[in-house]
Amino acid sequence: MPATGGEPEEGATIRRPMNSVNYAQPDVTLVLDMDGVIRRADLSNAIADESTAEWMGRPWIDTVGESGAEQVRRMVEDARTAGVSAFHQITQRFPSGREVTVEYNTVRLGGQAGMIAVGRNLQAVAELRTRLIAAQQAMEQDYWKLREIETRYRLLFDASNEPVLLIGAEDLRVVEANPAAIRAIGVGRGREMPPEIRERERDSFLAMLQQVREHGKAPGILVHLGADDQPWIIRGSLLTSEAGPVFLLQLASIGVPAPEREPAGRIPVDGLIEAMPDGFVVVDPDGTVRRANRAFLDMVEVAVEAAVLGEPLGRWLTQPGADAAVLLGGVARHRDIRLLATTIRGELGSETAVEISAAAGSDGSRRQVGVLVRNVGRRLAADGDTDGLESALGAIAEKVGRRSLRSLVDDAVSQVERHCIQAALGLSRGNRTAAAEILGLSRQSLYSKLSRYSLGNGPDPDPPRSSHPRPSHPRDD
Repeated sequence: MPATGGEPEEGATIRRPMNSVNYAQPDVTLVLDMDGVIRRADLSNAIADESTAEWMGRPWIDTVGESGAEQVRRMVEDARTAGVSAFHQITQRFPSGREVTVEYNTVRLGGQAGMIAVGRNLQAVAELRTRLIAAQQAMEQDYWKLREIETRYRLLFDASNEPVLLIGAEDLRVVEANPAAIRAIGVGRGREMPPEIRERERDSFLAMLQQVREHGKAPGILVHLGADDQPWIIRGSLLTSEAGPVFLLQLASIGVPAPEREPAGRIPVDGLIEAMPDGFVVVDPDGTVRRANRAFLDMVEVAVEAAVLGEPLGRWLTQPGADAAVLLGGVARHRDIRLLATTIRGELGSETAVEISAAAGSDGSRRQVGVLVRNVGRRLAADGDTDGLESALGAIAEKVGRRSLRSLVDDAVSQVERHCIQAALGLSRGNRTAAAEILGLSRQSLYSKLSRYSLGNGPDPDPPRSSHPRPSHPRDD
């Protein structure tokens, strides 16, 4: 066939586009004259039970559905003029009344020998598509069933009164701990399990896990856990997860100790803490939440205490320069910190202006930090100009249009820088060396900024103890 698309030479070999191997054995083959009248029809074994005798001598266009008439006309015209037509899906009507979707391609034979239409039955393709859709729907149903099971598991896991732990089978680190486990033994996510057990009992614990790994479960053993070294019966079983196998550990306490009597004159504080209008939360030195009262839960916009236990305090305390790292660092250095102005970000996106005071205490051998969080949003709204930084930035915003953008930006940067230096000096209690470390500045750079903002030029109350002066390296000026 000439490349220009003209008429093929007599006896030329017709090459059809082979975009599908199924076209090697067409389901319907129609031999047509130049006017598109059927002169011969051959069917494959898949539809060999149909008779095509009534098609002989009839225009092809009369044997298809109404929607396919225009497509047949176009294929016949394309084959007559260009030698070959594009592929079209047509509803083919058989004399028996059966209708089958067939994909046709029409090719002109040499000279005036006519044309040939080759068709593939798409019923098998339609069935495959139907099966695929059904499989996708089944997979989607299975997915939602899995999500429902997971939700039920999470509710049972969090609501259980018995401590339950999931630890990785490879590294023996805590993957999940329910609120009862966090309260009872203080073990949170990411903590290694063996160090929490009394040293002479660790071999028995590891042997029990090995038996669980081999048989799927093992009898319970007696171990002593936590800083209080309390006795527990621990039972294990093996579970599979996407991240790999995990051990499910169930703990049962042995003998609940008799409650200690309160000394004369001492009032139980648990109920008072829960009823406080200010937020109160107890965290580990690394910031992991161990206890929270209702006021704090309202600030972070969660419904139950279980949702915050084991989570880092920095999840809600993220304001630069006054975040959880600054809070905990100040407590570690000075054992307490007072009236740190910052912002609490709730789970639903709200932000609450707060003042935080914190102090380090001890519970047995476990150090803990008590954090008092007071909502000062109403006070700031009532005082109006209490926050010097906000008022200064507001004054700068009022000058828009009267001064250049560069000048306004420089003023804003100076106000923010002054505020951060004052906050760092407050956290370090006036110790400029510590304030420079908090800000990430060299001492010389801090002295320069103190002079620039008239924040005091006296000597450092706590200079570094060194017999040789250390050269300064300004890092951020």
